[in-house]
Amino acid sequence: MRSPQVLIVDDERNLVNSLVYGLRAHAIRAEGAYDGASGLTAALRLEPDLVLIDLRLPDESGIEVLGKLRERLPDMPVVMISAYGETRVAVEAVKKGAEDFLTKPFDLDELVHLIRRATEHGRLSQEVRYHRRQSVDQDGLLGASDAVATLRERIATVARSNTRTVLLLGESGTGKALVARAIHNQSTVADGPFVEINCAALPESLLEAELFGAEKGAYTGADHRRPGLAQLADGGTLLLDEIGELPLHLQAKLLHFIENRSFRPVGAARERVTDVRVVAATNRDIEAEARDGRFRADLFYRLNVVPLVVPRLAERGGDIGILALHFAEQIAGAENCQPVTFSPEATAMLEGYGWPGNVRELKNLVERLTILYPGADIQPGHLPAEFGAAEQSGEAGLLDARLASTERDILLRALSQAGGQKGRAAAALGISRHALKRRLQRLGLQ
Repeated sequence: MRSPQVLIVDDERNLVNSLVYGLRAHAIRAEGAYDGASGLTAALRLEPDLVLIDLRLPDESGIEVLGKLRERLPDMPVVMISAYGETRVAVEAVKKGAEDFLTKPFDLDELVHLIRRATEHGRLSQEVRYHRRQSVDQDGLLGASDAVATLRERIATVARSNTRTVLLLGESGTGKALVARAIHNQSTVADGPFVEINCAALPESLLEAELFGAEKGAYTGADHRRPGLAQLADGGTLLLDEIGELPLHLQAKLLHFIENRSFRPVGAARERVTDVRVVAATNRDIEAEARDGRFRADLFYRLNVVPLVVPRLAERGGDIGILALHFAEQIAGAENCQPVTFSPEATAMLEGYGWPGNVRELKNLVERLTILYPGADIQPGHLPAEFGAAEQSGEAGLLDARLASTERDILLRALSQAGGQKGRAAAALGISRHALKRRLQRLGLQ
């Protein structure tokens, strides 16, 4: 992996030269510029991983330079450098698109940590954009793992085929409905309707009418004729989610519908004909249930012509960081806030987790983190306790826990002695206020 590159825009030449020298000692390439115009030119030439901009420059304000960078290089991370007392202006810069701000004087370790985080975030952002471009035709099946690549190939093959039935197998939360829509959108019936029914969401008494329709007066409350979803899906795709929950007597009618492309609405005197592709999805082992008589064997064999297994999230090595960042941007848009990012340590913990709830569980976690810590750089301390269970095993885990506990005690004692004022506590500890804030966030202390 190439070394990160940083551009420092500040008219204090001694500070710039000192930072350039210090960052290079940490294998970080760095260059300096001393006013807004030359800083903008250098940023366009270098396209660095991070730009540090002082709020006060000789020719224009740092916020003006930030605005120009946002127009020309909208995805480039920018951190503002502010002097003591300029915090309000720095916060305004963050609202206008800066990643963060540092207050002078700041320590080098803090800056190195920030650069590493921004570089990792930028790498993941590039991967998300790349895989979004690659997966336009796959309807957002985001990921770079071998498991997802194989699934994409199978989707394309099935979508182009003439098969009338597809069986999707996989645990709950893996995205079977997304795969079904991808099959539809890549098929010859993509312009037709895509209709979905969850067989577990409706009472058995209403399921047949929902699926095949009903005539007026067919049952109590049927005051008008209603078409079924099988008819509404004519010329397109019908997704039967949770097919394993379909009652046995309806399984027989479904088999007749698949084989003959005809069905009889509840209370109707004659059958109607429709032309649909049926995609059935389940998280159950319906082959075993067919052997045990809990699912019709003839329907299972009819559905099982082209089975597709949707992989578990834990089997999608390398996709978790990409998906987490994708959900963070998506949820931040809905919440109207800055997206969370994930430190390398937190990302490693996510990738080491078993994910029993699969992609749905990951999305729910990112939503929770976004609501609790909007715009934060997520550290291990922000994650629920279950994510640290594996990491806390063994002597290394015990040592980490003891070190974290000791650091927590030191920080809380300093805050207590400073009357809760972070600036005074940071001065007593010999670190910057911003460094104290980051340590508090990492340990989950608010």
